[in-house]
Amino acid sequence: MAEITAPVRGMHCAACVGKVERALTSVAGVESAAVNLATEQATVAFDPARTDLARLREAGAAAGYELAE
Repeated sequence: MAEITAPVRGMHCAACVGKVERALTSVAGVESAAVNLATEQATVAFDPARTDLARLREAGAAAGYELAE
């Protein structure tokens, strides 16, 4: 299991946090995703054999947010 913490751009409220968390946890191989509005960061635990950062970014972008490096 791998874990990353990455900045999330485009969040404005608590509803945004929920959307980002749902988008990230919908990716196959993601065990958990925790998003903090105050720090504008997401911490994601995932199986690197099943997914990668590119797929996580795609999920965030599809929800309307940017998962930065």
